[in-house]
This record gives sequence, structure tokens and C-alpha cells, in this order.
Amino acid sequence: MAKCEICGKTPQFGHNVSHSMRHTKRQFKVNVQKTKIVEGGKVRKIKVCTRCLRTLSKA
Repeated sequence: MAKCEICGKTPQFGHNVSHSMRHTKRQFKVNVQKTKIVEGGKVRKIKVCTRCLRTLSKA
């Protein structure tokens, strides 16, 4: 499932709204990327959203 392992961000739900103002259900998915991080001297593969990935690269 698309879930960030750092911040816990998950898909959000809303509506598509057409020109005639009909509302149909839709899903806003999280932009999750697989990446490798070094944690405690060990390399781990984790799924991270791009916002957290930017934050990790700054640190």
C-alpha cells in the first residue's frame, strides 16, 4: 500500500467535480519512492514520500 514509513502519509479521498457540478469519488495518492537509508550503520530499504525524501537529503 502507498504509505510513507517516516511520516505515515496515506492516500486521501475527495471528489472529481465536473463542469455540471457532478461529484464523483476519487483518490489522491501519495508519491512514494523506494530508497535506501543508512540507519545505525545498516542499510535499509524503505518507502518514503517525496517530501520526506527532500528532508532526508538536507540532513
